[in-house]
Amino acid sequence: MRILVLGAGLQGSACAYDLLQDKSVAGVTVADVKPDRAHTLLKPQVGPRLALVKGDVQDGPALREIMREHDAVLCALPYYYNLEVSRAALEVGIHCADLGGNTEIVFQQKKLDAEARAKGLTVIPDCGLAPGMVNILAAEGIRRVPDADTVKIFVGGLPQHPEPPLNYQIVYSLEGALDYYTTPAWVLRDGKPTRVDALSEPEPVAFPPPVGTLEAFHTAGGISTLPWTYEGRVRSMEYKTLRYPGHVALMKAIRELGLLELTPIKVKGRDVVPRDVFIAAVSPKLTKPEHHDLVALRVEVRGRGGQNVAWQLLDYSDTARGISAMMRTTGYSLAVTGLMQVDGRINAPGVHTPDEAVPFAEYVAELAKRRIEIREV
Repeated sequence: MRILVLGAGLQGSACAYDLLQDKSVAGVTVADVKPDRAHTLLKPQVGPRLALVKGDVQDGPALREIMREHDAVLCALPYYYNLEVSRAALEVGIHCADLGGNTEIVFQQKKLDAEARAKGLTVIPDCGLAPGMVNILAAEGIRRVPDADTVKIFVGGLPQHPEPPLNYQIVYSLEGALDYYTTPAWVLRDGKPTRVDALSEPEPVAFPPPVGTLEAFHTAGGISTLPWTYEGRVRSMEYKTLRYPGHVALMKAIRELGLLELTPIKVKGRDVVPRDVFIAAVSPKLTKPEHHDLVALRVEVRGRGGQNVAWQLLDYSDTARGISAMMRTTGYSLAVTGLMQVDGRINAPGVHTPDEAVPFAEYVAELAKRRIEIREV
């Protein structure tokens, strides 16, 4: 099989690296407007099985030309490219998966379902960590607990050794993280999709040492379409981000002071966007490539009759290879999904989210091969 990865950033690089470990993959192409930004781990592997090429996803004809001769395309670019990549993949005749990140776009991708079915192809949005991994776990929990009443999902990418004032370091796009801090989140309340404020309803969540107690709060996008999938079937469902205690109070103050606004303001006669200034000011302080990260995850499903099931994950950066925990849990998840699409383990044509299409046991087993251990607790 031959697989195209769009995006040479951290997640795209992790996805491509993982694909290259599979002997059934004859070739991987990584396309990016700046292919040189690919992770240093990839560059020595350029050769018969790996190509780094320049490609602009906004150039439709060029995108389709790059897709040819591949069996699937895996999109690790910002979410606003996902719909066009899906359309191009169906036109060319290859499978497609992406990291998701925007629920409205996923609903638009769903409209391509009839075309995908007619062509015998699969399109799987939301194939990262959250959305992605957590959706697969939540769906399995609901299958196991027939009278599922409450679903709680917690995920966080964190520094292993936090430093004040935010006790946080950039583990993926800071711009994306701030979107989640300012956009209302969708949850299920009394069986109905309901919007709640980001950074609201903080609660403590305990993990084993050395992680300890973390702070969980609402953010947008983490479970994508799940509230609509289980509307009327599950009474309560929510996704919360995990950070070290005290993070919510600091970020709420920053937000309420207007520092995350997107509307330009006048500063000494010039229009500036407060969020752009904030990102420019704090990014150098929160970018700590020499510091290692971890990913904490818990998914809990509780039934009305007392039956419960839960999974937990604590994953740490691969220091030997320079691959962060966020890259492992997100990029590898995308790679696993793509492999399953091409080898037929995902065999229902159409546009499906991971909770609808990805086989739970095989997915968890594939992650375990990569030392990503999802444990039932």
